[in-house]
Formats: sequence, C-alpha cells, structure tokens
Amino acid sequence: MTPPSPNPPFALVDIRGLHKSFGATEVLKGIDLQVGRKEVVCIIGKSGSGKSTLLRCINGLETFERGNLAVDGQALQHSDANAMRELRQQVGMIFQSFNLFPHLSAGRNVMLAPTLVKGLPREEARTRAQALLERVGLGSLFDRMPDQLSGGQQQRVAIARALAMDPTVLLCDEITSALDPELVGEVLQVVEMLANEGMTLILVTHEMAFARKVSDRVVFMHQGLIHEAGTPDEIFNRPQTPELRQFLAVLHD
Repeated sequence: MTPPSPNPPFALVDIRGLHKSFGATEVLKGIDLQVGRKEVVCIIGKSGSGKSTLLRCINGLETFERGNLAVDGQALQHSDANAMRELRQQVGMIFQSFNLFPHLSAGRNVMLAPTLVKGLPREEARTRAQALLERVGLGSLFDRMPDQLSGGQQQRVAIARALAMDPTVLLCDEITSALDPELVGEVLQVVEMLANEGMTLILVTHEMAFARKVSDRVVFMHQGLIHEAGTPDEIFNRPQTPELRQFLAVLHD
C-alpha cells in the first residue's frame, strides 16, 4: 500500500502572498488562495475589501507588486505578451456590466474571440456559438442585437461568449448586481449548471443563498485579506470571527 502523498492536490489557481496597491492605498495585503480543478469558490465581503481587484489580478487585468500567481502551472508574467495572451485564453471573465459589442448580434458576440484569437473557421465558430447559446437557453436569439435583449439575456450571452474560448477557469464578478431582481435567477441558473458540469468557478457575489447552494468553499475577504474560509456550512452557520458575524448579521437585517 502506497503512503498518502504529503503534497496537497495540484491547485489550478495558485495565489501566494499577493499584494496590490492603488497609489498609497494597499488593496490586497497578502492573499493566499489555492483553487482546485472543478472547485467552486465564492468570495464574499463588504465593498472595498478587495474582492474584484483579486479577480482582476487573476486574469491579468491588474498588475500586482508582490507575490506569485499561477494558473494551471503557468506563472502570470505581465512582461511577457505571449504568456499573457495564453493566460487570457485560459481564464474567462464575466463582469457586472455585460460588455457586449452593441453593433454585433448575440451570436456574433460569441463568435468573435474564437475567430480572432484562435483562428477558428467562420462556419465552425458559428456552429459552436449556436450550441453555446442553446446551452444558456438562448438558442433562438442568435441574430438578436444586444439592445433587443433583456439584461438577463445579455448576461447569458456574455457567459456564452466567455465559454467560447473554452477557459480552464471562469471568474464571475458580481454578475447579477446590474440586473433587475426578477432576472437574477435566470443567470444564476446558468452558473449553477456550469458548476454541476464541473467548471472551475471563482465568483464574487452578494447572493448569499446562491453562495451557500453552489460553493465547495466560501472565502470571506475583509480589509484586503482572506479573513475566513471554509465550507458554506462553516462560514454561514459557524462564523469564527466578529467581522464575519457582523457581515452576516447586516445581511439579515
């Protein structure tokens, strides 16, 4: 019988000692976070705790001063344009604002990156875009322009567009916060489907019931640090620190 390996399983996203400042303000004060393949991690915390900045560091939109960040074993190197291009193909990101190209139909928004970045033939990209729109429940809306879609539909197109690059990990930054309450469910349903299919997801969210339902792990950020992390049951039912207890109490008021 072989002895158990002393090393933890390989982390798909491996963040160690990450520091990030804007001017004199230190926003991330030494973040350590490892996310395994197929893991769903929800990041919660007050505004200004560094949640969105952390996501933007993972996909290379922000540079950081100190620390290490690797995705699938590849270190993030801002000085290497090729390495950054490869990273961005691996890391999909969905934002609060849908960021669709207004002059392109839903289907063409989904087709754009695979044809431009990956050189996918047009017909193949079209077939793939159609399949992805069907996957997010919008199969009949390929030719609709963004301004003809509801906010929830636009955000689902944005999810399909991110998936078109076949990312290894998908980052979601408060993707329901710009939506009317009645449209939130349709977007979260798609994300839950991705979680069930084994997509690696890192989500910044204020939807606590959703975080409790889909997360393997919940991370509470406070003042630029990971203050607590654990299973949904541990975080929501047995918070260890006054800061997390206060954060959850405010939500229940």
